[in-house]
Amino acid sequence: MRLGRTSAFRRALRLGVAAAVEHEDVPFQHDFASIIDVGAHRGQFALFARHRFPGAQLFCFEPLPDAQQIIRQVFPRPGQIELFEVALGSDTTAVQEMHVSRLDDSSSLLPITDRYTTAFPGTDEATSISVPVKRLDDVLAEPAPARPCLLKIDVQGYELEVLQGGDRMLQGVDEVFVECSFVELYTGQALAGELIAHLWSRGFKLAGMFGIKRDNAGRCLQADLLFERLLAP
Repeated sequence: MRLGRTSAFRRALRLGVAAAVEHEDVPFQHDFASIIDVGAHRGQFALFARHRFPGAQLFCFEPLPDAQQIIRQVFPRPGQIELFEVALGSDTTAVQEMHVSRLDDSSSLLPITDRYTTAFPGTDEATSISVPVKRLDDVLAEPAPARPCLLKIDVQGYELEVLQGGDRMLQGVDEVFVECSFVELYTGQALAGELIAHLWSRGFKLAGMFGIKRDNAGRCLQADLLFERLLAP
């Protein structure tokens, strides 16, 4: 019912894209002027963000070619979004192998573990492709996105690398919304505690936890964490 209440959401559904209305209850503290959507996939979060923050400028990052084609159909008008067809990481410009899941929103620059495919059937690796990887600081350096600014990250285990490559950009961010894991679902990934410590050291406090996913035994696997600046800009 929530997806059917706006024409933009209905149009996207015809393309097989469901707006991320599960985030409607997240208590963001700003009316954002800009939103950096890292791991935009087919535009699920961008659709939600465009509806909730209609004045925001959207910067979307998505390395998968099939997803890029769809997000351009979801946002066909010039200026609706700015799409960067790259993955983000901590290193300088490079090319890395993307492990493409059969459910491609579970794809990652890190290998998918058996624990993940057991918890989320159908997510095993289908193929791999080479994708360009850049640092956020090298892509959105000047001019900096307008404030207040939200940084959203959903990159299947590569969250810390994205943050490490965006230290300068982070100084102009007011809130961070990031999917984190509490167990290793991708080989070598940083876990939630490391991300919390990293963002604390950069002046952000944990403000809430949403969308918790659990395994059959009730153990917490993943959640979306919201961070706010310790001090007002």
